[in-house]
Amino acid sequence: MRPGWAARAALPEFPWDRLAPYGEKARAHPDGIVDLSIGTPVDATPQVVQDALRAASNAPGYPLTIGTPAVRAAIVGWLAHRLGATVTEQQVVPSIGSKELVSLLPSLLGLEPGVKVLIPALAYPTYDVGARLAGCVPVPVDDPTSVDPRGVGLVWLNSPSNPTGAVTTAEELARIVGWARSHGILVASDECYVELGWDVEPVSVLHPSVCGDTVDGVLALHSLSKRSNLAGYRAGFAAGDTAAVAAVIEARKHIGLLVPGPVQAALVAAFHDDGHVAEQKKRYADRRARLMPAVLSAGFRIEHSEAGLYLWCTRDEPCWDTVEALASLGILAAPGAFYGDAGVRHVRMALTATDERIDAAAARLSG
Repeated sequence: MRPGWAARAALPEFPWDRLAPYGEKARAHPDGIVDLSIGTPVDATPQVVQDALRAASNAPGYPLTIGTPAVRAAIVGWLAHRLGATVTEQQVVPSIGSKELVSLLPSLLGLEPGVKVLIPALAYPTYDVGARLAGCVPVPVDDPTSVDPRGVGLVWLNSPSNPTGAVTTAEELARIVGWARSHGILVASDECYVELGWDVEPVSVLHPSVCGDTVDGVLALHSLSKRSNLAGYRAGFAAGDTAAVAAVIEARKHIGLLVPGPVQAALVAAFHDDGHVAEQKKRYADRRARLMPAVLSAGFRIEHSEAGLYLWCTRDEPCWDTVEALASLGILAAPGAFYGDAGVRHVRMALTATDERIDAAAARLSG
C-alpha cells in the first residue's frame, strides 16, 4: 500500500522527458541543434532592469508578500497605461513568475477537493497540474459556457494561447465572464503574451470592454519573462477581483511565497520602460517573418498563431512523426500532444531562438 503522502491525485508524466531522445538526434546534426521546443528567452535582459537589480542587491530583510508600494504602483500604472484596465493597489499582488500562480491558484484559493476546474482543450499542461495538486478535477473544454456550472470552482482562459497563438476576442471574453459571474465562478485569465500581438491586438480580461466597470469575478495573470526577457528573475503578478487577490495574499504569507526585493525593484524598472519591450517585440516579429515562409515551404499549414511566441503547425500526420522528421534536420519542436488530445497532429515551434539559429532552421526547412 502506498503511504498517505502519495494518496493525492496522480500527476501526469512530465512531458518534456519524452522529448529528450529527439533532442539528442537533433544535436547530432552537423550544424548543431535548432531548439524551437521551449519558449525560453535567449536575448539579453534589458540594461535598465539589470541596473535596478544591482542597485537593490543589498536586501538583508524579508520582502513583503504584497510587494513594495513602488511595485504595486508600477503594476497599477502599467495596467492602466498598456491595457486600459483600472485596478487599485489592493487588487494586485506580485508573484514568482506566472507559473507559480498557474500551478497553485486552486490551492491558494482554497478550492475544495472534487471541485471542477475548467481549462482550455488545448493548453499549457500546468493548468491541469494545478487542479490536481489541489485535489480538484481538471476538465478540458472548448467553451466553458457549454458546461453544467454545478460543481465548477474556477475557469481558466489563456489569450493569446499557448500553444496555438489564438486570440480570444473581447466579445467572447465578455460572454464567458458574464456566464461565470452569473454562476459565482471565478475566471482566471493567463495573459503572459498579451503584448505580443501580430495580426490582432489582444485584449485583457480586465479591460472594460470585457468586464465592464468592475473587475469582480475576474483575475488576470501576467509575466515579465517574455516581454522583458526576465524568465530567470521569476517576475510576474496577478490583478483583479479583490477577494481573490486577498485570498492569494493570505495563503502566500503563510507558505512564504515572497518575490525577492531586488526582483521587485527590477520589475518596477521594467514597467517604467516601454522602449525595451518595443525592441524585443521587433526582434520576435523579424524572426517570425523569416521562419514562417520556410515552415510553409516545408509543407506545413500554420493555424492561428496571430499572437504570442509560437507557430502552431501541422502536416496532417501524427505529431511524433513530425517531431522525428524535424529532428533529422536538427530542429527540435514540441509535439502538440503535450497540450491536449486536440493537438496530436500538430507541433509547436517557438520564436525564442537567436537570429542565427532561426536562419539555420529556415535554411534547413527550405532546402
